[in-house]
Amino acid sequence: MPQIRLISFIAILFFFGHFGFSQERTKKEIRKEIYDYICEADALLNELKFQESLQISQKALNLAYKNKQYDYVAMSYNTIAGCHEELLDVEKALSYYEKALAYANKTSNDTIKDWIHNNIGNIYNFDLKDFDKGIYHYQKSLAFGKKIQDTSEIIFTELNLTWAYFNKNEFKSGLPHLKYIEKNLVNHEDIESQVIMNNLFGMYYSSQKDEKLADFHFNKAIQIGLKYNQDMALSDVYEEYAKHLYQIKNFKEAYIIKEKNEKLKEVIHNQEKVKSAQIAGIQIELEDSRREINEIELERYAQEKTLRYSKIIVVLFLAVVIVLLLLLYTFYKNNLFRKKVNQQLVESNAELKIAKDKAEESSILKSQFISTVTHELRTPLYGVIGITDLILDEHRELENSPHINSLKFSAKYLLSLVNDLLQIHKIEDRKIVLDETPLNVSDEIEKVNQALQFIAIKNQNKITVEIDPNIPEYLIGDRLRLSQILVNLTSNALKFTQNGEIKLIAKLERKDRNVNFITFEISDNGVGIATENQNKIFEKFVQIDRKEGGDYQGTGLGLSIVKKLLELLGSEIHLESRENFGTTITFTIPFEYNEETTKKYIENIDVDTTSASNYNILVVEDNKINQLVTRKIIEKHNFKCAVVDDGYTALEILKTETFDLILMDINMPLINGFETTRMIREKGITVPIVALTAFDKDEISDEAKLSGMNDVLIKPFEPVLLFQVISAQIAKSK
Repeated sequence: MPQIRLISFIAILFFFGHFGFSQERTKKEIRKEIYDYICEADALLNELKFQESLQISQKALNLAYKNKQYDYVAMSYNTIAGCHEELLDVEKALSYYEKALAYANKTSNDTIKDWIHNNIGNIYNFDLKDFDKGIYHYQKSLAFGKKIQDTSEIIFTELNLTWAYFNKNEFKSGLPHLKYIEKNLVNHEDIESQVIMNNLFGMYYSSQKDEKLADFHFNKAIQIGLKYNQDMALSDVYEEYAKHLYQIKNFKEAYIIKEKNEKLKEVIHNQEKVKSAQIAGIQIELEDSRREINEIELERYAQEKTLRYSKIIVVLFLAVVIVLLLLLYTFYKNNLFRKKVNQQLVESNAELKIAKDKAEESSILKSQFISTVTHELRTPLYGVIGITDLILDEHRELENSPHINSLKFSAKYLLSLVNDLLQIHKIEDRKIVLDETPLNVSDEIEKVNQALQFIAIKNQNKITVEIDPNIPEYLIGDRLRLSQILVNLTSNALKFTQNGEIKLIAKLERKDRNVNFITFEISDNGVGIATENQNKIFEKFVQIDRKEGGDYQGTGLGLSIVKKLLELLGSEIHLESRENFGTTITFTIPFEYNEETTKKYIENIDVDTTSASNYNILVVEDNKINQLVTRKIIEKHNFKCAVVDDGYTALEILKTETFDLILMDINMPLINGFETTRMIREKGITVPIVALTAFDKDEISDEAKLSGMNDVLIKPFEPVLLFQVISAQIAKSK
């Protein structure tokens, strides 16, 4: 993998640090101060002093935020992302690179956008192995590089783009970019790029079965790498060359090259850089002994493994299908029960009071029923999704298996159905309380845009975003509900559009004192909706058949939820559509603007500057499958983990061991999680306790707080959210 350029733009900073000489002296001094902080942070990153670099970057970031210097905000986030990437915390690095890009897009500085898109592309290409997203960001980077006519940056991006195409086995798509590099690299004395270029040529000719040219380029890359000590690039050459030798059945030479690569990896991973970063868990697995490669034996072994995995996948898939059928059956029975009660109310006015009491009791039972069913479904779903991810982690050869992907899709589809049913129930029972906090409309739309890029790429669609510059930077509203509305409507537009364009527009309609009325518009040029169906699509469990016969599966609850959420926000939805010409949906939401609240919010913006630590986590959980999943997730992040089955055992282990945080299940035998937490607090133990439960958060938040818990996390969850909660709670406790 080529070196990822993490240090941000010293030359660019010099230019922009002295730009704006016509402005006031005070503004020049502030920019100079921010510039000095960023330079210092980058220097510390070069010296591998990550903690100090993060602290200085936060100073630069807070000052840049306060003074709306968005180019410096982007650069500060870029340095923070670089620190986390050097510490191998890929998820955190990607999060900060995306923040850097969001603020870079607020500026006209194309050089910053070029670098950040390239860095994000490297994360997806080399770390997350999501080659399509990597190619998307490299192409963005390439467009900016050509715009500013920076040949060095174009060559660097072309190398990465070629590699991404080759990783996808799309060698014809990557070849034109490789030819461009060969033509233009002559004028640049970049040794590492020469090694990478020859390695890529070797990969290309190997794919074309041209053994002679493949050997020539691989050996040329090795000669240059050895001569100029390009260890990282040389390791990649050895790895690809060994694959080529195996492919042409030169097993002896392939083994020799692989052994050289293993020795070189040992040297690389024992260098001072890895020691300074104190990164645990990086080990190079060496072959136990030499084995002769026998094609018949390998094929037999592969067949046995495939058969074994297929049995596991079939069993898990059947389990998910059975759970889904049971869920549908229980809701069908519940629906029949409600109809029976309603019929009794119509038939007997004399028993109106009794029927009314029964209806209220039925509503309580329904709430309890939905709560119980969602809890009982989320618990096994956590296990199914978690174990599916574990299978993919431990057996990379199953990554493209249609069976495992079907299993994962079915589990997530069932989870989506459960969440939608719970959401619609809470809205109908008026149990939703709107949150009133500062939000940035532009940021929320950009998050939706980024989150749905994969669907857009899959259907070959383009998302266009237009934000009215007159909209205040921060407004008061419920960011979660706004995001939920935009995601539902935009994903619907993407789903029913192929090779088209989806526009996401926000404009300031009018102002009434301190209230801003923002109109949102989501339009597409997809299949459209027939006139007779336009009033039906906002009803529950409705799916409209399309003439094209495409696969438009869904719960039929998304648009119903959107309509009801907009009613809670004081708005209504408007739809215009013609078959084969597309659909346009508009709605207007009133947002309050409060300058004092916004100012306090900006001043209190915090950045997680903690680096990965070897935390010791206690998991209190009675379900064996969930124990396994939670332990694997935690240990994969290089944390220590102890697991106990019940609250009494947890109290005993706390007498002899110290933990940084406790993950506490609620529904356990003997004593539940609330009682266990109260007993822990009565003993004077202040360790942070986070409820890890399948109950809905709104149902248990108050009791969790009263018992002494610090936070609540709902299963199933994304691993990155778990580690954000762990880091935040441990940071607060210290």
